[in-house]
Parts: sequence; structure tokens; C-alpha cells
Amino acid sequence: MPTVLSGRALAVTATATALLATALGAHTATAETAAATAATTDKVLVIGIDGTVLDRVKAANAPNLQGLMAQGLTAKSTLYANPMAATSSGPGWSTIATGVWPDKHGVKDNTFTGKNYTAYPDFLTRIENAKPSLNTYAAADWEPITSTDAGGPIFSAKVDKRLSLKGDRDGYGTEDPKIAAAASAELQGQNPDAAFVYFGQVDGAGHSYGAASQQYLDAIGRVDVMVGQLLTAVQNRPTYAQENWKILVTTDHGHTDAGGHGGSTIQERGTFVIAKGAGIPAGSVRSDVKLVDVAATAMAQVGVDAGSAIDGIALNAPDDNDPFDTLRPNLQARVDETGIPAGVKGFTHTPPAGWSIDNSKMGTGGVTEWAGWAFATDEFWSQSQRDQWRELNVRSRDVFAVADSDEWDDKSHTGSYDSTLITPKWAVTGGTTKNLTFQTHYHHEAGQTAQVLVSYNGGAPTVVKNYTADAVAKAESLTLQVPAGATDVQVRFRYAGTNNWYWTVDNVKLG
Repeated sequence: MPTVLSGRALAVTATATALLATALGAHTATAETAAATAATTDKVLVIGIDGTVLDRVKAANAPNLQGLMAQGLTAKSTLYANPMAATSSGPGWSTIATGVWPDKHGVKDNTFTGKNYTAYPDFLTRIENAKPSLNTYAAADWEPITSTDAGGPIFSAKVDKRLSLKGDRDGYGTEDPKIAAAASAELQGQNPDAAFVYFGQVDGAGHSYGAASQQYLDAIGRVDVMVGQLLTAVQNRPTYAQENWKILVTTDHGHTDAGGHGGSTIQERGTFVIAKGAGIPAGSVRSDVKLVDVAATAMAQVGVDAGSAIDGIALNAPDDNDPFDTLRPNLQARVDETGIPAGVKGFTHTPPAGWSIDNSKMGTGGVTEWAGWAFATDEFWSQSQRDQWRELNVRSRDVFAVADSDEWDDKSHTGSYDSTLITPKWAVTGGTTKNLTFQTHYHHEAGQTAQVLVSYNGGAPTVVKNYTADAVAKAESLTLQVPAGATDVQVRFRYAGTNNWYWTVDNVKLG
């Protein structure tokens, strides 16, 4: 059985290693062992496979990809949709490369109009800027990734070595074998510290035959052989025994069964990250990983911390302990919703320990799933009704809280929507300043209210934030001035309306 991790796996820290070594009698370690440990070189390889559906990878003859999954992490996630960006290659690979969502990097489709790579460069360029001595490499047969054709390059000229071939998408990646051969030679015979290699033929098969076809599976099988070439090249490096490699495999978007992408179906929005390396448990499965995490992980592997400059979080970063994510084992299948597949378990009204929901002013009836604040996943909530901006909730991870008066109103009810989500009481010190942070996605319409309220020592709640306009996929930060004598604070998220829109919050922290 795979190891299922609800949060971020803890990295193996130098402190933990030192403590373990002491317990085992590290004082007896030889100078040669210490020197060998110190000489370990961290390296990373990111493999991009265009338009690949994870479930079809599992069904294909793909021993190398399936082997990476068995030896490491598999993380399935979903993308945005319009109006943030289309589920197409330009936005997808820009998101992977830059570690930020399209509302920052600016690429909304394959025209690359509005690109902002100057402010949000690719991860290889960030590595070059931070550590010029490191060697970077990128190879692709879709020109915008590594050349100036068609609006690129996504990976800038600062990358030490770039190989760009003109691939024939309709010819099922005829240049993929050349990319594989050149990249394998580079990986084995040269000394790249961070590399990105792209293959395009799976997407071509998807367009011509559909993701449900045998031809699509065959294309995955052919690319899997090339992935094997890259893995063998890494393992055959003369210095491999002194190196610590992290391997990541990802895709830019999904495909429909009939073929095609660009829209808002869950099939087109489907992506994944497969990762193998130190600190990643074999056979593990996670639900909190996003496409932006590829860049963050690649940079962290070679000692570059982008911090708040990007949206991504390294896979080995400490768990943020979001209490909402603990609810995943308790999620239920649909009750009244008809657009959500029956097998998808993705909502509950039961809050995590210490949290509560006040529905004393809530109307009765309505759609069961959204009768007051609920906790849901993107796969579940966004399929309740497509193309109403629910797909734009990209900064929430795994399970989040949602109040949705629009969907609640789709079944007869009495009264209006008025529900309040309440945090535990958190200890504070009077006269200090606290920072309340959370991820939010709010779609506004006249007639609804969304308020953040705080109360100290059980006193009357006061409004500290009142939303009067859209706040799309936003990282919120509110400064709280703790009054003298206060010893605890409690936060309330109150949403009221009738057939208006919705409000989500996630990862609520007081720091």
C-alpha cells in the first residue's frame, strides 16, 4: 500500500542527521566517511511530458514512470481555467518554469501576450542569478520553451546551455528521440546541476486520437523509454555515487477522452507531479502539491530559496499543519449535486478539532452540500458548476473551507444564506501585534456580505475586513492590534447572501 501523506514531508535536516549519528557513535566515524559526506553534490532533473493524463500513465506500458512512482511520490492536482488562463501549453509550462500562477507570469494562452518573465523568471534563470557557478541545461522540441519563436523563450538566455528543436506536434514528437539522445549525453558526460528536458509526442497523440485511445497509451510508452534513457544517463555518471539527485516528472495540462484541451473540464485541468529523491518516502501519495511546486523544489534541491517571490513550496518543506487538510479521510460523496461524479468524495460539514460553524441564522433547505460553511476539495467544488471562476481558486491546497450561496440556492429553501466559520481561541499577549494570514478566493455580487471579525477574551466580535469587491485567489494578510489585557483571540468568517456567489478560505494562521 502507498504511504499517504496529508501534509508536506519533513526534510531530513542536518540537525536530525547529526543527532542520529551521535546516537550511533559518530565519534568513531572515520575522516574518510566525513569527507565523502561533505563532498555530496545536490542535483536536479525535471522532465516535462506535454498533455499527459496520470491515470493513463498508470494504464500504459510505462515501467520507468511507474517505477518512479513506486520509488517516490505521486501527487495529482488541478489547474486554473479561463479567465485566469486556458489549459494550454503556454500557461502550463510557464507556471511550471516560473513557480507562479498565470495572474503573475502573465501568460494566458499560446500567444504569450502579456508575459512577464522579467519579474518572474524561470527556475533555471533564478538558479543562475543566485549561484552563477552552477551549470544549467534545458532541452525541448516545442520552440517557445527554449527559443524566441512563437512568443518564448520560457527558459531565458541566462541558462548555460539550451537545445531547441522544431518539433512536429502533429507528427507525434518526431524530434523527441533527438532530445532524449542529446539530453542523455549531456546528463552523463557533462556536469549539469539543474536540468529541464521536454517531450511533446503524448500531447500530439491526444489531439489526434484522444486520451482514451490505444495510440495515446503507445505514445506514453515511447516517451517512457526515453525517460529511461535519461535515468540511465544519470545513473551512469562517473560521479553518481557522490551525488544526490532529485528527479521530478510533470505535465502542463490534461486531455479529454476524445482529445483536446484548453477548456475547464476536470480532464483538461488535470496535472501531476512525480518525484523521487532523498526525503521523499517510496510509494507516497499526496493531495497538497501544486504545479508551482516543481520550480520551488528544483531550486531548493540546489540550495536556492526563492521564498515569497514565488507561489510554489518545495516538496521537502516542513508541513504547515493546515487543520482543514486533516478532514480528507472524512470527505463524503455528492448528495444533491448532479454535475459532480458520484465516485468523487470531496465535502463535509464537520469542522476540524477546535473549529466550529454557527448556522443559527442560516435558512433551511437548499443544496445539502453547501448548507452553510463546508470543507471541500477543488475537484469536488469546481465541478459543481463550471466556468463561474471556481477554477481560479489556485492558491488553496487540498481541503479548504467554502461558503457558496449560489449553489445552495439551486434547491428550494426558506430564508437566506448566513453562516459563520469560527476558529479556536488562540493565545495572545495584550499590547502586541499579530498577523492573521489565509488564502482566500471571493467572488462578489451586490447583496452579499463577507466579513472577517475578531473577538478578544470572549468579547463582542468586531469587523477587521469587509470584502466589497472580488478577491481572486489572494494571499491575505491582516494586522491585528491586540488590546491591553487580552489573553486570547477568536476569528470569525461570516458570509451572507442569497443566490449570489461564494467565498473560500484556507490555511488560516495567526503569526
